[in-house]
Amino acid sequence: MLIDFFYTLRAAKLPVSVKEFLTLLEALQADVVGPRQPDACSIDDFYYLARATLVKDEKHYDKFDRAFAAYFKGVEQIADFRKEIPAEWLRKLLEKELTAEQKAAIEKMGWDELMETLKKRLEEQKERHEGGNKWIGTGGTSPFGHGGYNPQGIRIGGKGGNKSAVKVWDQRAYRDYDDTQELGTRNIKVALRRLRKFARTGSDFELDLPDTIRSTAANAGWLDIKMVPERHNAVKVLLLMDVGGTMDEHIQRVEELFSAVKAELKHLEFYYFHNCVYDFMWKNNRRRFAEKFSTWDIIRKYNKDYKLIFVGDATMSPYEILQPGGSVEYSNEEPGAEWLQRLTHAFPKFAWINPEPQGVWQYRQSIAIIQQLMGQRMYPLTLKGLEDAMRMLSK
Repeated sequence: MLIDFFYTLRAAKLPVSVKEFLTLLEALQADVVGPRQPDACSIDDFYYLARATLVKDEKHYDKFDRAFAAYFKGVEQIADFRKEIPAEWLRKLLEKELTAEQKAAIEKMGWDELMETLKKRLEEQKERHEGGNKWIGTGGTSPFGHGGYNPQGIRIGGKGGNKSAVKVWDQRAYRDYDDTQELGTRNIKVALRRLRKFARTGSDFELDLPDTIRSTAANAGWLDIKMVPERHNAVKVLLLMDVGGTMDEHIQRVEELFSAVKAELKHLEFYYFHNCVYDFMWKNNRRRFAEKFSTWDIIRKYNKDYKLIFVGDATMSPYEILQPGGSVEYSNEEPGAEWLQRLTHAFPKFAWINPEPQGVWQYRQSIAIIQQLMGQRMYPLTLKGLEDAMRMLSK
């Protein structure tokens, strides 16, 4: 059984060796995760043991999770959200279908009214509701819950779909973009090469042919080899990437871009954010709540010669950009617009790369706001868009 599991991991392009697989078998024989009886060792115990013995780098965790779930079919992701709202309230039994006229008739609340109403519902509600327009539940038109429709509400649990939530009551797990992703096209690298500024630094590793010829001729024909430092791209880039939520639709293309950037640029620093930049960012999505990097510290750490590139779909509630406390995940003291302005002021060479099709930009209010904050320096994640962005940054 486990031999097929090993081949499943290899098929998923995980760098798992036979030695590591034998270590897993030894751990099982030694009862590391419990007695040998099959029903005494839970799938969760085996999952953590297998991951600890077979995965050498955290960036492969996502690939391992998918391969593990595919092989054992039905494995559930382990997470303890400790919700205060009873899970029974959020059990989805139906998918409510509304006509365009019914959707248009549903009025959305303002920010203050939405927050105050949620507080009242939590105090008043005593049981599960479904399909209604008032209580916390599923499948209805209430602004609280999930699985239904409301033009502006607070999603509590469940999966998103309408992209209209202004707040999310859930602990969501994002994954890092894979910087080893093979590019679907080399043209992305070609577009990035417009952002180049070569300099010779470091030790002498490269033959200087013209100087060698001159020195040899001046030395009466005796070979006099001259070396120079290799040429490196001296451009410095600070890359800030949106992750999670609506960005899940663009993972493959962003990973291709991320791989190309890491391959082309020697001086690269990157951080993650969700939807909009606030007072902190992070470098590892699995530890985003434990290892935060202050946005002020990032601004102070890097010089003005760094070129700032945002990558994100800019698709969110306008409150997330303009309203204190507007973040879907926590109560931010200052609006995202303030932080975007501070970043663009600190790094005069900046651009925003948007993976959303340019044809839908005019229909997203948040995209229009970000474009204004970026001084219209927003470019689509296309070859032409990348070339235009790199040309602008290289001026």
